[in-house]
Amino acid sequence: MRLRTMGAVCASCAVAASTSTAVAQSPSITSTPAATPPVNTPGDMTTGAKRQLIDRHMFMARKVGALRGDRLSRSERSRKRAALHSFSLTRLRTSNRRVARDLRGAREEVRERRHGGAPNVPIPAALASIAMCESHGNPRAISAGGTYRGKYQFSFSTWASVGGTGDPAAASETEQDRRAAILYRTGGPGHWPVCSR
Repeated sequence: MRLRTMGAVCASCAVAASTSTAVAQSPSITSTPAATPPVNTPGDMTTGAKRQLIDRHMFMARKVGALRGDRLSRSERSRKRAALHSFSLTRLRTSNRRVARDLRGAREEVRERRHGGAPNVPIPAALASIAMCESHGNPRAISAGGTYRGKYQFSFSTWASVGGTGDPAAASETEQDRRAAILYRTGGPGHWPVCSR
């Protein structure tokens, strides 16, 4: 098998060599170089960069949808991918920056839902006993007069002073814990005069 291949190569070389000598000897034939169109090789940098940007865009868009509870269907993904193929590299980069910004926003929304948007502060152990005394640990507790609300029985003014908004009893338990920790850090247990004894 190997000998036949080598023979075929040698035979074609001989034919090519005889043709080139014949062309070189004839003075009447003038050769004009044929215009060859640019070829997109498989390793074309533009195509590879575009594919990477589209894949990154789709990854981030799916993450945003998942975090916001609005997942992209298969048909929506294929339509979006087809639309992205028509974009230039510059427009794709701009679009990716926008989706990355949306992803950061969606992650922040989830973080706020989980933690109530309160700053991450350590919660002292003494607050657990204060919460049990004030509301029996119930984050939805409201005093008889309606003045004090939530797990730590915040008044609206005290709640606002530690950065809370709205009704303290409507806030998540995590947010109430963190706001109480802020209050405890600024004034100690004196903010709860009955339960801090």
